[in-house]
Amino acid sequence: MKKIVVALIVLTCLSQSAMAQFNEDPIINLENEDEPLLNWGYFLGFNQYDFKFDYKNDAKHILVDKSFGFNVGLIGELRINEFLDVRLEPGLLYNSRTLGFPGFTEESDAIREVKSTYINFPLLLKASAKRLGNWKPFLIGGASISMNLGSNEDSLDDNSAGTFRMKKMVYNYELGFGIDFYLEYFKFTPSIRGVFAISDELVPDNDPDSPWTGNLAGMRTRGLFINFTFE
Repeated sequence: MKKIVVALIVLTCLSQSAMAQFNEDPIINLENEDEPLLNWGYFLGFNQYDFKFDYKNDAKHILVDKSFGFNVGLIGELRINEFLDVRLEPGLLYNSRTLGFPGFTEESDAIREVKSTYINFPLLLKASAKRLGNWKPFLIGGASISMNLGSNEDSLDDNSAGTFRMKKMVYNYELGFGIDFYLEYFKFTPSIRGVFAISDELVPDNDPDSPWTGNLAGMRTRGLFINFTFE
């Protein structure tokens, strides 16, 4: 909760400066910011991850207690033309999810905490509208590969020993939108993006009739990113 409050305070302060750019006749900031072939920056932000489960048989669903994590990374941008850019945004993403499995009476059996540290490599296409004064809206989308350093994929232990396992490599597609604000000294960009795993991340338990994974046909991550970019 403290992270959210801090983010809102920072966003409010920056937005007050940014909203001044919506005036009918603003002073144009960073007029040549988008002209170089290559551009660099970094991002900070928050994420919230969920799971989409595929079940073999109709049964009580696994519950997911979601929490907020953080994002940090770099930006490399290649300009194609006035409206299109190709972006590479390597980043470090951390999140924790708690899974509640049905059918257990003991909390130690029913609850599994899934801590994930992803190294994410997205390749994205950014499609922008025409710049209006000191702001410019855009859509962004593409594909990404994530390496989950906390996957436990190679662990010999499974849920019967308290270890929830996932595949290390995850393939995703990403879709989002945002607004570039051209401030006096830098370009500030708040954006929202959805991340959707394409590949199955489930590593089944050793027992095919496991009460934890026996009824699961697949499991895929769904995520929401709120990023603040500085270029």
